[in-house]
Amino acid sequence: MKELQIFNDPEFGQIRTIELDGEPWLVGKDVAAALGYSNTKDALARHVDPEDKRGSRFTTPSGEQELTIINESGLYSLVLSSKLPGARKFRRWVTSEVLPSIRKSDGYINGQENLTDAEIMAKALLVAQRTIEQRDRQMKALEASNSALTVDSQIMQPKAEYFDELVDRNLLTNFTEAAKQIGISRKAMINFMLDHGYLYHDKKGNLLPYANKKTEGLFEVKQCTNQKTGWAGCQTLMTPKGVETFRLLCQGI
Repeated sequence: MKELQIFNDPEFGQIRTIELDGEPWLVGKDVAAALGYSNTKDALARHVDPEDKRGSRFTTPSGEQELTIINESGLYSLVLSSKLPGARKFRRWVTSEVLPSIRKSDGYINGQENLTDAEIMAKALLVAQRTIEQRDRQMKALEASNSALTVDSQIMQPKAEYFDELVDRNLLTNFTEAAKQIGISRKAMINFMLDHGYLYHDKKGNLLPYANKKTEGLFEVKQCTNQKTGWAGCQTLMTPKGVETFRLLCQGI
C-alpha cells in the first residue's frame, strides 16, 4: 500500500496526494476544503465526474481509511465551480508545484511539469467544457421564438480569460453589465426575457424571475438597502451560467 505524499501551503492548508498507475491523484476532501466547499462530500458528488474520482484505501494517523481521490480533471472541475476568490491561485499552486513534484518524486517525467501557463489553461478549458456540457444536459430545452432551443455544447467552448473570470470573480451580474458582456442593449435583453417567460414585473415594478425549472440557476434575487435614502427592495442578478445561456439565446438580436 503506497503512502500518501503531503503538501502544505500557508493559505490553502494540507493536500494529500499519491501516484497511481502513472497518474497523480489528490485526496478530494482536501481539495474541496481548500477551495472553500463547506460540504466536501457533496462537492465531490456534484462537481466531479465518476471517471475523474475513485475510492482507495490508505493508512492514515487515525488508521486505515477509504478516501475519495480525484485526478487532474477532477481538480479543474472543483476549481471551476468554487466561489473562493483565491481558487485560481490554488489551481496555479497545485499545477505548478504539487503535481510536478509528485511526478518527479515517483521517478518519471511525462513532460507536463514543463507546461506553459497557456497549456495549463488549455487543459482547464477541456474540463470546463465538459462541466458546462454536463450542466446543459440537465437543463430542459430552452424556448425561444416559440421553438425549443437546445444549447449546442460545441459553441459553448469557454475562452481562457472567461474561465479565469468565472474563477476569480464568481460575481453575480446586474442586467446592465450582463447586456454589455452579451453584446446587446439592456432593453433588448430584458424584452427577450420578458417575451420568452424568464422574467415578469411584480406589482412594484420589480423585475423578477419565474420560479420554475426554466430559470433555475440563471438568476438570483438579492435584498438591497440604500442606507442614505432608506430605500429597501429586491434586485434580480444574473449568474455566470445565466450570462452564458443568454449569450447564446440572444445571438442575432
